[in-house]
Amino acid sequence: MRIIIASDSFKGGLSSAEAAMHIAEGIRRILPDAVIDVVPIADGGEGTTIALTEALGGELQTITVTGPMADPVQAVIGILPGGEAVVDMASASGLTLVPPGKTDVLSATTYGTGQLLMAALERGARRIYMGIGGSATNDGGLGMAQALGVRFLDGDGNPLGWRRDSLSPDYYLSGGYLMEVASIDLSGVDARLAGAEILVLCDVSNPLCGPTGASYIYGPQKGAGAAEKAILDKGLAHLAQIVRRDLNMDLAEIPGAGAAGGLGFGLMAFTGASLQPGVDIILDASGFDDKANEADLIITGEGRLDHQSAFGKTPAGIARRGMALGVPVIAIGGAIEGNLEALYEAGVGAVEAGASYPMPLSEAIEKAPALIADAAERIMRSIMLGMRMRK
Repeated sequence: MRIIIASDSFKGGLSSAEAAMHIAEGIRRILPDAVIDVVPIADGGEGTTIALTEALGGELQTITVTGPMADPVQAVIGILPGGEAVVDMASASGLTLVPPGKTDVLSATTYGTGQLLMAALERGARRIYMGIGGSATNDGGLGMAQALGVRFLDGDGNPLGWRRDSLSPDYYLSGGYLMEVASIDLSGVDARLAGAEILVLCDVSNPLCGPTGASYIYGPQKGAGAAEKAILDKGLAHLAQIVRRDLNMDLAEIPGAGAAGGLGFGLMAFTGASLQPGVDIILDASGFDDKANEADLIITGEGRLDHQSAFGKTPAGIARRGMALGVPVIAIGGAIEGNLEALYEAGVGAVEAGASYPMPLSEAIEKAPALIADAAERIMRSIMLGMRMRK
């Protein structure tokens, strides 16, 4: 049997490559002679830089940037052949970088993400792939744009976040400053940005504001309560109004504008970026269709399978490819929750949970290698049973 493993990371527990290794372990308990082809996958979230750099034969570099809570963090950038680069905001402004108990979505900044873009420009990149999943932020891209030289002015015409000498920031812009923006000045933006194409690997289709926007849908997982959600949603709507007036761009309703706490919106507004389905870019880069066309089975997965998994996430992207090629797809979720009908409609034939009994998240993360391997073994046992029944 020829099997492709194309799994996303299991956040906090396993990288894409690690998840694939443990899935393969479970398969080989039942089919030791199976031919297994691993395709590192990410959909724009955590691990995107590593997956795409591996797929395109690039070089990984580590740099120090400002983290979401303004502490220095080590982020990864991929330098690709032909003047290209790949970065993901999760390594600079991601939720996993926030210490336990320290979540403060009003203060979280994307400044470090802007520093990653600057690092890519400094290395001569003229095309930059950028993943924006897994954010700790809800600032509409204010911090990111600040790092690139965009000035957001208050009602008195003073630039928010900058010292009078303008050589270094006095503070990093975040979602708490959205309502203070009175106008936008692009005169100080790094000139190299105009010559670069930025392709944003976006795994969601939410608009910027409203009940399905950044603040109300994704704010809670970043620590936003009812009051914070309302403040941030109002602030993003205000920013969209200023962008519409000063930059003549009406972007708030574009699918994906609400991704990463409005970073999708900010990248379009302040860098001219375009939003692309992240999983499709990586699948194309890795030659997935050619590999899958020879396979008997595709196994994919991610940390949690739920109603959101059908909307731009890795399992749905893999399933659509498999369905088009006539290859069955099974998805493993660290946990399974809610109605999965949309995921089945996307082409997933069956699902299997890693957490086979109720357990705290901390325990699931600790035991992730064994849980995922066991889930893969159960899948293969079910398949072999079905084959014997057909006889």
